[in-house]
Amino acid sequence: MRQSSFKETAARICFMAAAALSIVAVALICIFLFANGIPALAEIGLPEFLLGQTWKPTADEFGIFPMIIGSIYVTVGAIIIGVPAGIFTAIYLSRFASKGIARILRPGIELLAGIPSVVYGFFALMVVVPLIRTTLPGNGFSLLAAALILGIMILPTIITVSKSALDAVPKNYYEGALALGATHERAVFRIMVPAAFSGIMAAVVLGIGRALGETMAVVMVAGNQPVIPESLLSGVRTLTANIVLEMGYAADLHKGALIATGVVLFVLIMLISLLFAAIKKRGEKS
Repeated sequence: MRQSSFKETAARICFMAAAALSIVAVALICIFLFANGIPALAEIGLPEFLLGQTWKPTADEFGIFPMIIGSIYVTVGAIIIGVPAGIFTAIYLSRFASKGIARILRPGIELLAGIPSVVYGFFALMVVVPLIRTTLPGNGFSLLAAALILGIMILPTIITVSKSALDAVPKNYYEGALALGATHERAVFRIMVPAAFSGIMAAVVLGIGRALGETMAVVMVAGNQPVIPESLLSGVRTLTANIVLEMGYAADLHKGALIATGVVLFVLIMLISLLFAAIKKRGEKS
């Protein structure tokens, strides 16, 4: 009994330490961002910073509105491409695929999750951009190219988390639906998927966070033009790309503006997470 109690106490302490370390890490990041970004925001002016459409550090013009719009457009495009494909793939692997097919597909999905961002970017640079250039107007470096590659990049996250949520649904839900006369497809889509709604929403949130925070692949194919894109074939610059492209040589107010850009990105991701949390609660209540 004493040995068991000691093990439980040691495990509890380890878990508490791990949780405390995570909280401290997040707190330090927040303190760094806000401590270095707020002074720049105060000097530039919040309305001018958020709504300004001109980004010219040499002229002390720091308007990030085009980058905010670019980030939103790229993320929405990735969602349109990646979320339906990821969810339906997870449903297929969890409820429709045979064991042999699932055994083949699962390692491929895990491999996609382990590919570095720069490799995705290189693939888009060598395949996606030339394909767009030869079939559509423009030079290929565009919002469409960035959305396509991000849609592929978020697939492993959405598939893995959604499949885990579907696998966690009790089997008696499915068996009860069959007993009441439902077909296999109806039992899956009307019973199993709604029961796994919270887990699927978590997958979507993680996918959006990945798309919104991705840098390297976007920098390589998006065109990096700090203007509001007029079409899918226009060049675009995201918030993350803006930071990584200029942080290496930025100084003084320019550097503070880039850190403030990180603050805006942090707040944007937090707002999206809160929005999806509210949607998830409403779905659980209904």
